[in-house]
Amino acid sequence: MGGEPVIPLSLAQIARITGGQLNGDAAALGRGAIVTGEVVIDSRRVGPGGLFAAVAGERSDGHDFASAAVAAGAVAVLATRPVPVPAVIVADVPAALAALARFVVDSLPGAQIAGITGSSGKTSTKDLAAQLVERLGPTIAPAGSFNNEFGLPLTVLRADLATRYLVLELSARGVGHIAHLCRIAPPRYGVVLNVGHAHAGEFGGLDQVALAKGELVEALPAGGVAILNADDPRVLAMASRTAARVVTFSVQSPHGSQPPHGSHPPHGSQSPHGSQSPHGSQSPHGSQPLHRSHPSQQSLPERVPQPSVRAVDVRLDDLGRPSFTLQTPAGSAPVTLRLHGAHNVPNALAAAALAGELGLGLADIADGLCGAVARSRWRMEVRRRADGVMIINDAYNANPESVRAAIEALAHLARDGRGFAVLGHMAELGDTSRARHEETGEFAAQVLGPGLAGLIAVGEEAAPLLAGARRVRSWHGEAVGVPDGPAALDVLANQLKPGDVVLVKASRAAGLEGVAADLLKEADR
Repeated sequence: MGGEPVIPLSLAQIARITGGQLNGDAAALGRGAIVTGEVVIDSRRVGPGGLFAAVAGERSDGHDFASAAVAAGAVAVLATRPVPVPAVIVADVPAALAALARFVVDSLPGAQIAGITGSSGKTSTKDLAAQLVERLGPTIAPAGSFNNEFGLPLTVLRADLATRYLVLELSARGVGHIAHLCRIAPPRYGVVLNVGHAHAGEFGGLDQVALAKGELVEALPAGGVAILNADDPRVLAMASRTAARVVTFSVQSPHGSQPPHGSHPPHGSQSPHGSQSPHGSQSPHGSQPLHRSHPSQQSLPERVPQPSVRAVDVRLDDLGRPSFTLQTPAGSAPVTLRLHGAHNVPNALAAAALAGELGLGLADIADGLCGAVARSRWRMEVRRRADGVMIINDAYNANPESVRAAIEALAHLARDGRGFAVLGHMAELGDTSRARHEETGEFAAQVLGPGLAGLIAVGEEAAPLLAGARRVRSWHGEAVGVPDGPAALDVLANQLKPGDVVLVKASRAAGLEGVAADLLKEADR
C-alpha cells in the first residue's frame, strides 16, 4: 500500500532526498520523469505515475517484479541494485522511504501528528481515532496495521498539501524501533494503550516492552500531549519520561473504583468476572454490567493528573457491544459502540482523549464513537450464519492479552449456549511460550466453564493450550489438537447447532482467517 506523494517529485529530487543514484534510460530520467502517483511495495498495486519500492522478502524479491511494475504504470523503481527499467538505486529501501516520508512531513509544517502504540489494540484505536479526527479536517491514517518501518513512511507518503492531521500507528519488536519511527514523523501527540506480552520473546520481558513503548512519549515536545492509560501501571509510569503535558484515561467500575491495571488481568489471576459463571443473569435492560473485583488504585506520581477521560457504567448488549457514559472535562455523554468486546472501551477512551486534545467537541466525539465502524478486517468480526451459528473472526493476530479479551467476548456471546474456541499459537513469546499458552487455555476453561464445549488447538505450538484447560478439573469440554485449519473444520463438522458461538483467533502466521471464512460458508452448503 501507499499513496500520493505530498507534491510531485522528479526522480532527480528523489535521488537527492534518498542519497540514491539514477539508473536506467537516461532520456526517461532526464525529461518528464516525475512521480505523481502511489508509492507502493506491492507490484500488484502499482498505478499510473507511481513509484515501486523493491523489497527483498523471505518469499520473493521485489526486484524481480521491477519490469512488471513499470509496465503497470510506475515511473520508476526504488531499488538496491540495477534493474532493467528506470530506477533510483539506494543503499537501503526502508531508509530511503523514511527519508522521503520525512521530506513530506517537513513540507507540511501545519499538520498535527499523533502516534498510537501499545501491545494490544493499536489498530482498533487508530481506526476509532481517525474516524473522530476526520471530523476536524483532512486526515491521513494507515490502512490496516501499516505500523512498521515500511508501513509508517508509506502512510505518511499518502499526505498532500491539504492534509491537516496524521494519525499514525507505531509498532516495535525491540528497543529503538519506535524512536526510529518518531524521527520519521515527529509526533506532537502520543497515545500509549498498554504494555503486554506481544513480542515479549523478542524484547526480553515486560520491562523491556515498556521501555520500547515509552519511546513514543519521550519523543514528544514540551508543548505536546502524552495520553496514557491510567489502568496500566507500566504505562502510567511513562509520565516521568516525557516533557509533554500528561492526560490519562480510565475505565471505572460500577462501584466507582478503578478496574485492574492494564486492559486484562495479570497472568495467573482470575477473570475480571471473578469465579462467577459467565452464564449469570442479565440486567433488567438486557445488557450485562461489567463487575470487576480488584484492589483500590495505587497513588499516582505527583505530576500525573487523575484520569480526565473516563468510562462509567459499562454494559454489554447481547452481541457484546459496549455502552457506557463518557466523562470528560467538557461534560458527560452516552456512548454505544458498534464494535464488539469490552476491551474496545479503553480503545474508545484513548481515541476520545486524542480527539478532544485536537479540538473536537464532546457531542462530536460521542456521536463519532457511536457511528464508528471496524475499518480493519479480521478483528472481532461477529457474524451470525443463516442456521443461527455465530462466528467471531478475530484471526488477524494474537498475544496473551488479546486472546484473553477475545475469550471474554466469547464467554459473553455464548452465555446462553455453547462456545467453541479455535485457537492457533501466539508467536514471539520466547522462553515463556509454553507457560503463556497453558495459562491462556486455563483461562478459557475457567471463564467459560461448562459453556466451553470445545477447545481446538491448531498446530503443535498451540498444544499447551489444551494442557492448561485440562488443569481446570471442573471443566469437561472437548480438548482437541489438530495440525491445521482444515483439520479444525473437520472437528467442528456436524457438531454446530443454532445458538453456538465459535471464536477463531491466532497469530498472523497461522492464517486462521480461512477457517472463519469457511465456517461462514458452511451454512450455504
